Amino acid sequence: MMILTNKNPLAYENISKLLKGFAIPSITAMLVSSLYNIVDQIFIGQGVGYLGNAATNVTFPLVTICLAIALLLGIGSASRFSIFLGKEDPQRAANLVGNGILLMTAAGLIYMIVGEIFLTPMLRIFGSTEEVLPLAEEYAKIILLGMPFLILTNGISHLIRADGNPKYSMMCMVVGAVLNTILDPIFIFTFHWGVFGAALATIIGQFVSFILALRYLWHFRTIQLNKFCFKLNLRDNLRTLYMGTSNCINQVAITFVQIVLNNSLTYYGTLSIYGKDIPLAACGIVMKTNAILLSIIVGISQGAQPIIGFNFGAGQYDRVRQAFLLAIKWNMVVSAIGFCLFQFIPGPIISLYGDGDPLYYEFSILFMRTFLFMVLVNGIQLLSSNFFTAIGKALKGLLLALTRQVFFLIPLLLLLPLRFGLFGVLLAAPVADFFAFVLSVAFVYKEFKRLKAETTTATS
Repeated sequence: MMILTNKNPLAYENISKLLKGFAIPSITAMLVSSLYNIVDQIFIGQGVGYLGNAATNVTFPLVTICLAIALLLGIGSASRFSIFLGKEDPQRAANLVGNGILLMTAAGLIYMIVGEIFLTPMLRIFGSTEEVLPLAEEYAKIILLGMPFLILTNGISHLIRADGNPKYSMMCMVVGAVLNTILDPIFIFTFHWGVFGAALATIIGQFVSFILALRYLWHFRTIQLNKFCFKLNLRDNLRTLYMGTSNCINQVAITFVQIVLNNSLTYYGTLSIYGKDIPLAACGIVMKTNAILLSIIVGISQGAQPIIGFNFGAGQYDRVRQAFLLAIKWNMVVSAIGFCLFQFIPGPIISLYGDGDPLYYEFSILFMRTFLFMVLVNGIQLLSSNFFTAIGKALKGLLLALTRQVFFLIPLLLLLPLRFGLFGVLLAAPVADFFAFVLSVAFVYKEFKRLKAETTTATS
């Protein structure tokens, strides 16, 4: 059955109402998803100590790589799904969903197997010290078992959102995270299972979320899946991978940054009064806290994606601009709140993650205030990158995704410490954020001028 564009609310509904309807559930889902790691960090810090926090920090790249795979396949499939719905081609959209799910399943299983085989050398590369390694291995061996579920749940959630059901997408993530939050203190404090218990609680929550996401395959609103949708199409899948590349590469770059950051902190920390384990633990706290802010910004971006993609496919460029600019306004409000919290009350935030000596608190506060100084504008780079992906210009999206992490941050992480020591590691982030912001504004301004010219030509 054909889906008529003029009957789809994405084509005519008020942009503000649409963004609220799509973004709020997405934000909730992303916030709850980030709780998997935040809750583990808090309970491990309280039950194991700051070495436990360091262990979860060095295993975090395993999760970011997993999310990179989910974004590659989930965003790639969802972006093309939205565009073909806008073009009134539901059969092509259905084929994209079926192929996307097959790719997610294969990728999840391969990643789990490779991760288990090469776990110890990977953790050393991620920056683990000898003191932290046993705890990191204990935690990582368990969470790797949940990676196929995490990839499928996140990937299918993007498709559910693009299908016009963001509330169900939110529910998939919320139920698993709530279950994880309940099980964490039971496993850590009642059963005294330490980091093993935290990891076990995480994968149980992920499995429940996966079951809920899988159930939706029989309840799509705009398409009907059948066995022919799961017949692999190489050309379509290559295009899907291309569409998801910018988000994936951005996530991979985050992983690479985390590796460089961890190793820089341990190296320059050894040369300072803080030693090598305190900077590593402090980094885990700050990055996980910032993940809360980023999850809101990503949620706004994901909420805008189907609106932008559908209206671009339908040729309604004014609505494309309206959706993007409204998402930017929301981002600025959220980022301003984050800036105030990180700069003015870092102490109470850090104390949530457990006890430590005075040097640990001193460095953690310095880390948070310096590293996150430019949070007011760094979300614009992420929104701009996803904007280009949503309108089918994945190469520009990829370029913007790489600016902050690869072109600016990694070189600065290597160069600034040569002059400023350990403080130079912290200073690299705000400098990179500023340069990425300027470049993103330039890219989007040029694209808006082009869309305006096309609109003028079409109406003249």
